[in-house]
Amino acid sequence: MRVLNLSLVLVFVCLSPRAGAVDLENGAEINEVCAACHGEYGQGGKNGEYPRIAGQPAGYTFKQLKLFQDRSRPNMPMVEHVDKRELPDSDMEDISAYLSKIVLPTRLPPVDETAPDFDAYQRLLQTKRLMQIARAEGDIENGKALYKKECRSCHGKEGVGKSKDNVPMLAGQYTKYLWRQVDKYLDGTLVHDEDEPDSELLAEFTREEIRDIFAYLSVADD
Repeated sequence: MRVLNLSLVLVFVCLSPRAGAVDLENGAEINEVCAACHGEYGQGGKNGEYPRIAGQPAGYTFKQLKLFQDRSRPNMPMVEHVDKRELPDSDMEDISAYLSKIVLPTRLPPVDETAPDFDAYQRLLQTKRLMQIARAEGDIENGKALYKKECRSCHGKEGVGKSKDNVPMLAGQYTKYLWRQVDKYLDGTLVHDEDEPDSELLAEFTREEIRDIFAYLSVADD
């Protein structure tokens, strides 16, 4: 079994459904499978074809895995990875907890590369974990105002989600992926709010307004 490097994930921000009993080493091993698409650090890839999963609330990730497993959330690439025989609930909890603790910085700390103790390898590792979403098109200030009015209460002041309520982060997520999810909510493939499944909140926004919100979210964690 591979030893988990806690220096990569040491931030205690949320609990999984099996609070206090999750196995982070097992989560790290499971992540080796996830990494093929979502990246070694859960950073996603291909500009949002594979979403960022690092830093999402453990309960949210666990819930999505269950939805994939029972086919309530259609996603063919995920089917083979969430079979109950291959990924029981305990494993889902472990990988969800592991991913929730990964921190992806948006900027590198300043260093003196000429210093005698400069470690080029550690700097390379820091670079590999850097997560910076490209600025999306749109009116950032209008998007910020709309976000603060309509989205902040659920997704948090800066779009980082709410762990205790299992609400996902939006800031730091690929804009292309966010658009894909919005379209699925609008066509009924996904439900935006399970407590209010008939809510048409997203339908009340124009495409331009959503574009502006995404423009704001693309820079919210800079």
